[in-house]
Amino acid sequence: METTFTPWSSLGGGVLIGLAAVLLMALHGRILGATGILGGLLRFDDPVDWRLRAALVVGMAAGPLVYLLATGQMPIIDLPISNLAVAVGGLIVGVGVSYGGGCTSGHGVCGNARFSRRSMVATLCFMATAFATVFLLRHVVGG
Repeated sequence: METTFTPWSSLGGGVLIGLAAVLLMALHGRILGATGILGGLLRFDDPVDWRLRAALVVGMAAGPLVYLLATGQMPIIDLPISNLAVAVGGLIVGVGVSYGGGCTSGHGVCGNARFSRRSMVATLCFMATAFATVFLLRHVVGG
C-alpha cells in the first residue's frame, strides 16, 4: 500500500482548519470540535445553535464544490482502503470521541492551542492509537 505525500495540500488544509477554528472562537466563542458539531445536529432545542452547526457542516462538505469552481474539475479521491473499512473506521472514531470527550479537531487543534492538559493527553492517546493501527495493518496483518 503506497501513500502519496502531499505537503502543500496538507499545509493548505491545516491552515484552513486553523483559520476556521480561530474564526469560530473569535466570532461565536465556540470550540471547533467537528464531531460534536455534527452530533449536535440531532438536537433541535436551540434553533440558532442548530443553524450554526448546519452551516459549519455544509461548509465542510462543500470543499469539493469549491475545488470544482477553482479548478474546473472535481478532486480525485482515491483511498487505499475499501468503503467498508472507511465506515468501520468512522464508527470506531465515533466511539473514541464519545469516551474521549472530544475529537481530533476539538482536542488536537483547539485544546492543544489553549494548552489544555486534558487535550494534550487525549491527542497523545489518539495519535498513539493511530500509529499502532497503521503499523498493525501494514506490517502485521499486511495489505
